[in-house]
Amino acid sequence: MTFADTLKELPAVTHLAALQLLNKAGTVVAVIENKLGTTGSLTVYAALTARYGSINVTAAQTGLALFAEHTTDARAHPGSHPNIDRLLDVIASGQSFSVKLINA
Repeated sequence: MTFADTLKELPAVTHLAALQLLNKAGTVVAVIENKLGTTGSLTVYAALTARYGSINVTAAQTGLALFAEHTTDARAHPGSHPNIDRLLDVIASGQSFSVKLINA
């Protein structure tokens, strides 16, 4: 299944303006906005949060599968897909992020 196909199967995020990722100290370390170029990532991260409660190793592994062909590209070109790179880092480090959803 392609990333575009996957997005059609995930819950819509039209009600969200953004999503914040927080480290263990509660500091916001990343924001994924609902705007052109990042809505797909917001959709995946929101779905992962709904399913797992946070972005942890298990969520990150699922996320890589959801990103489909973009995961392959991210592995081949580190830095070109920062939201996928973050999932790879979660898996490598075992770290996790709590998530704060920002309504539109």
